[in-house]
Amino acid sequence: MKIPIPLLLSLFTVLFCGNIQLFAQENIGPVTFNPNVKPQETVNSMLRTTSLTLPFFEDFNQYEAIPDTNKWVGRQVYINNTMAVDVISRGVATFDALSQFGKPYDTVSAATIRYADSLTSKVIDLSTFSAADSIYLSFFYQAAGIGFAPEKTDSLLLYFKSKTGSGWIKIWSKSDTTVSPFKQVMIPVLDTNFLHSNFQFRFVNKASVGINDDVWNVDYIRLNRGRNRFDTTINDIAYTKTPSNILKDYTSLPYRQYLAAASTERATNFQSSIRNNYQTDQNIANFGYQASHIASGSSLSSDAGVNRNITAGNSTEVVFNTYSSTPATGFYDKVIFENKYYLESPASDISKENDTIIGQQIFDNYLAYDDGTAEMSYYLNLFPTLPGKIAIEHHLNQPDTLRGLAIYFGRQIPLASSKYFSIVVYKNITYGSSLADDVVYELDNLQPAYRDTVNHFWIYKFEEAVPMPAGTFYVGITQPALSGSDSIYIGLDRNRKESNHAYYNVLNVWTPSLVSGALMMRPILGQPIIGSSIKNNFSTHEKSALIWPNPATDVLNINLSTTESHTNYEIKNVAGHIVQKGSINSQEAQIGIGSLTPGNYLIQFNSEKNYFPAQKFIKK
Repeated sequence: MKIPIPLLLSLFTVLFCGNIQLFAQENIGPVTFNPNVKPQETVNSMLRTTSLTLPFFEDFNQYEAIPDTNKWVGRQVYINNTMAVDVISRGVATFDALSQFGKPYDTVSAATIRYADSLTSKVIDLSTFSAADSIYLSFFYQAAGIGFAPEKTDSLLLYFKSKTGSGWIKIWSKSDTTVSPFKQVMIPVLDTNFLHSNFQFRFVNKASVGINDDVWNVDYIRLNRGRNRFDTTINDIAYTKTPSNILKDYTSLPYRQYLAAASTERATNFQSSIRNNYQTDQNIANFGYQASHIASGSSLSSDAGVNRNITAGNSTEVVFNTYSSTPATGFYDKVIFENKYYLESPASDISKENDTIIGQQIFDNYLAYDDGTAEMSYYLNLFPTLPGKIAIEHHLNQPDTLRGLAIYFGRQIPLASSKYFSIVVYKNITYGSSLADDVVYELDNLQPAYRDTVNHFWIYKFEEAVPMPAGTFYVGITQPALSGSDSIYIGLDRNRKESNHAYYNVLNVWTPSLVSGALMMRPILGQPIIGSSIKNNFSTHEKSALIWPNPATDVLNINLSTTESHTNYEIKNVAGHIVQKGSINSQEAQIGIGSLTPGNYLIQFNSEKNYFPAQKFIKK
């Protein structure tokens, strides 16, 4: 039976309080929630399309978090480029203990062991083949990757669908808990029991569903005729690493803050990685990147690499010059740059799709060190009679207004919703000393909360705007003593390699964090914001907005139940992405929606004093 206690880091700093020797603990645990998996119903795509034919190939190179519905049935696994180590090509399928909705299969017991995720191919017609066609299925698997390693009770299994009444037959399984590089498996499909018109194969993992420290990654699946057990060669050159962004330290900051010190904030170069999966050395001569400004479509920069020889089975880091300049734009605009990396692979290359990899640099209204994905959770074990504090160091290049804090909380079993904490903003912390900190603002009596959407940060809106000068400041949370509010899980982005800028305080002394990764707390700057709480956080009553016609084609007519002279609005698509925003300056107005693609949308109005519930409309 697995003990439901997350893996404890050996990061015990010996401190003293009076004559008692105490141990301050930083810990990491499972993420127990995948915010990137969209909470939508499973679609049985088998009923809508014809059978697939050979060859079948999948390297999970798509940018969606769910499996390609042209090849797979269901959506339980997580397609990503952050959970694996030394990938064969960009993208893997991750099997964990989280359902298709991104939540634990069992939210009550942290020790339940059961079959968890599955990945099932669509129907493949093998009825015209015989054993003489020598069909083989090959794939790569990896235990743990950047997550927690499976234990002896956890396993990865492969099933084939039989044409007889026996249904699914287990063909292969692995319970190897050793964290290791990807390993290739070759499985023959020669038995006539599998050579039928409704053949399918299915990967399944067995996991401790309440803990999610049982991670398997699968990649590079190939099913074809004319193969044998020695056919392990992969003739493919591919990008593997998501491109680094334009920033040196932050992963995101408001564009106005970037422009105020662009040469300081901007990295000196971009990096990615190209892997040669051939068994012979390969030379690539044509590779590079092109950068563009998403809003205008204009080119920003480009660079080409120098002729490069990559040895067999190895990866090479590629480095390109960064932008020399970036465009000026609106003060509060969200700005997105896109870096498109390309390479020209040999004619014999198996896949051309992984010859291109795209990364985006987003400038929005927050400061971030994380990439938006949590691979683990961070928490403190507290001394019972003392509070616990976490603070993240940030800097501003020009004065700005602090409006709130976005936090991604890792789910716990049971949930931490009953625990309390405070958000604290510091001008300075007394590092290495028990002297009083320079507190600028504090918001008390808060509780962790969770959002079941792709935009998974919970936003805590400050009760008043907090003006901040240029320079360094700190923001974080305090967990009170004697309250049962210890061990609050904070999302941890383990892919960050630079400093995490984090400090913790469990004995009235601030100590630098020794945990690798970025804690997922994001200060929000600039214009007024709306908090995530269901309750109205605004100083006046909730207002209403009338919109018509609905459905609409080109224009939405607006009538607001307020006489405020300036109201902002945002339009979001069904994925939660902002597709249009602006402001209206009167109680009655019109908003043009002609540029939106047909579909369902939400429109949200907000102002300094009033809150308007989001409303759904249909664009024809």
